[in-house]
Amino acid sequence: MAVDTLRRAITTGDFPPGSHLGEVQVSEQLGISRGTLREAFRQLQQEGLVDYGDRGRVTVRSISEKDIINTFTVRAALESLAGETLASSFYREEHCRRLRAAVDDMARAARVSLEAQIEADLAFHELLCELTDNDALVRSWKLLEGPMRMCIMYRGLDRALSNMSPGRHLEIVTAIESGDPVKTQTAISDHMVATAQALLFGTVRTRPRIDLTADAPDAD
Repeated sequence: MAVDTLRRAITTGDFPPGSHLGEVQVSEQLGISRGTLREAFRQLQQEGLVDYGDRGRVTVRSISEKDIINTFTVRAALESLAGETLASSFYREEHCRRLRAAVDDMARAARVSLEAQIEADLAFHELLCELTDNDALVRSWKLLEGPMRMCIMYRGLDRALSNMSPGRHLEIVTAIESGDPVKTQTAISDHMVATAQALLFGTVRTRPRIDLTADAPDAD
């Protein structure tokens, strides 16, 4: 519960990047022991949400352009593997039925709130991984969930939402339905590139195309 509460506070901006998370203050705020809080901090450090500084000082991690590129490079690799697996699966038709239902959830969420839209988007991509029945892949994807949420929140919701349309996700489902693993990998890779571009540069037509296979640039 402590981890979930802190994770949500960080990824929604209640605890902004660079802010100090004092043990006494936070433990009292959450009504938990300092020992429990330290365990929660260690989990959040593994997820890439907090950093330890001098004398054990815990701060909320700041997200750089390099962090965004690195996060989406790994995410593209994981989800491309998931897409390839599903496109080659004997149960491809059932998998696509469930993915289409997740896209319908996205369309409904868009009429509810921005937060609901973000949750529905992440739910689609998590389902994409879960349908592979590859526990290692799912665990790896979940480790990126916190940093993904931070990328979304700290670069601005308007940038993030530009690539969360149901239509963009139907392209992925259609590629999986084709049974062509290469086509599916390309669709997912293009989706990740477009998402990272939107977060980095906004929606301007002249934004440069980034290469998720290249070395990430140094942070500004």
